Amino acid sequence: MSIAARAFWVASPGEGEIREVVVADPAEGEVLVRSLWSGVSRGTETLVFRGGVPASQHAAMRAPFQEGDFPAPVKYGYLNVGVVERGPAELLGRTVFCLYPHQTRYVVPATAVTVVPDSVPARRAVLAGTVETAVNALWDAAPLVGDRIAVVGGGMVGCSVAALLARFPGVRVQLVDADPTRQKVAEALGVDFASPADALGGCDLVVHASATEQGLTRSLELLADEGTVLELSWYGDRKVSLPLGEDFHSRRLVVRSSQVGTVSPARRSSRTYADRLALALELLADPALDALVTGDSAFDELPQVLPKLASGEIPALCHGIRYDQERLT
Repeated sequence: MSIAARAFWVASPGEGEIREVVVADPAEGEVLVRSLWSGVSRGTETLVFRGGVPASQHAAMRAPFQEGDFPAPVKYGYLNVGVVERGPAELLGRTVFCLYPHQTRYVVPATAVTVVPDSVPARRAVLAGTVETAVNALWDAAPLVGDRIAVVGGGMVGCSVAALLARFPGVRVQLVDADPTRQKVAEALGVDFASPADALGGCDLVVHASATEQGLTRSLELLADEGTVLELSWYGDRKVSLPLGEDFHSRRLVVRSSQVGTVSPARRSSRTYADRLALALELLADPALDALVTGDSAFDELPQVLPKLASGEIPALCHGIRYDQERLT
């Protein structure tokens, strides 16, 4: 038996379309998922939409269930929450998260889905992939009780990091962004806010997530001696300059990379990818994280919505995509 579905594809750089697709009936060990929500991770997905993935990173940037190749045509995305309509009895009817693109129904191995806790609404659960990035970043950064910390860049990843840091005892956390509207998000997350010019210095740790050369430079300026910048930004095909002269060496500053593609070395021997994602979903029980889903649109509107997200006409952290609730017959 085959099942009709629809999927969003980047047909060419800057142009998207919805295509009819046929999904095979799930085999043993597979699940059929009907999408409830998916999320547009604005930074990465608009980069893909614009055709900005450099050739050297085509393999590294592939999403788990991507179809097609960069720059286009390509079916891309990795924040999907749906309900299992067919599959093993223990998953039937459960709400699950999957690293799947924007598609109304899909079939994947049962091992590719993670059950969403009852305490987490489906719309908020689309943040799991980004909160997972934040978890990995903090495993890399290893903040300490009482640290003075800045998060430079109030995008989806930076705000997720700030939200988790807000739970650490005794820390001073400041979200730093040039956009003053991010102050409301910071307040919802329970952290302080500052413009780059007004940010507090003397930081033990700065997490940089603005994906700008200016943000990375300011991150170094905010450090105390022997402090660390944890670099979460991905610049695509852009080159950036970093001021490594003046007092960079005498102050013994550190710039360290972090990337969600592998489990942090600090936890690699004791945590799996599945453990990390399950933890991210547990952390999403906090309703304060609703502040990171800043708008939503219907699935059919995606071809018009993506260009507006890419241009900034629609300002967003994570943009939710809602699906029709029709039942499989």
